[in-house]
Amino acid sequence: MKADTRWMIIVGTGLLIVSLMLYGADYLIFQDLHNLLFYFVGDLAFIPIEMLVVTLILNQMLESRERKQRMEKVKMVIGTFFSTVGTPLLRVVASADPTIGQIKDRLVFGTEWNTRMFQEVQTYLKTHTSSIVMDQIQMEDLREFLVNQEDFLLRLVENPVILEHESFTDLILAINHLTEEVKARDDLTALPSSDIAHLTTDIVRVYSLVLPEWVVYMEYLKEQYPYLFSLELRRNPFDESASVIIR
Repeated sequence: MKADTRWMIIVGTGLLIVSLMLYGADYLIFQDLHNLLFYFVGDLAFIPIEMLVVTLILNQMLESRERKQRMEKVKMVIGTFFSTVGTPLLRVVASADPTIGQIKDRLVFGTEWNTRMFQEVQTYLKTHTSSIVMDQIQMEDLREFLVNQEDFLLRLVENPVILEHESFTDLILAINHLTEEVKARDDLTALPSSDIAHLTTDIVRVYSLVLPEWVVYMEYLKEQYPYLFSLELRRNPFDESASVIIR
């Protein structure tokens, strides 16, 4: 028998004995069996209501609180990702997007933005088809960047908190796949058109996943951490006038 189970049995038995002793003391003192049984049955009748309150209402409240705490941890991990990998990667890939003019203005956020404005951008991105021009990406530099971040990305995958965020998990897996693809090639500057098309698909997959996650992350910062949002505004890869220097 496990120690936890044994402890629960001991405590349960002890509480039952105490309850019986108190009922016995009540009878010995007042000698009123009818009144004692009346309140005993009343207590028994109230047990289902107590179970309803404890098992349903309180349990739901505790689960909701735990869920919020887990999501806070997820957001912290996502914030670390964008500071280390996401935003720099987004800047590289977005610079090779021939359709950047269609979305750039929508992605220049401001301190006056509200939930509705962020949601409109998210809705638009669901219908937007991302694309890139491979000639505008320095593939050797991209490979070096991804390889340098490989250990960090691996630790993200191993983090059990991330498993609760399916879309972000898909993003990390897509980046890891792209990393493996570019690592497997010796010379990225002399690839046949068929292989370039394959790598283009991998990069577009990452781009189409990281962009909406970035918008959601920016909305979260706007609502919860305005000072962090201010910094990210000054590092916005879609804002040509953005500068970390406050002028």
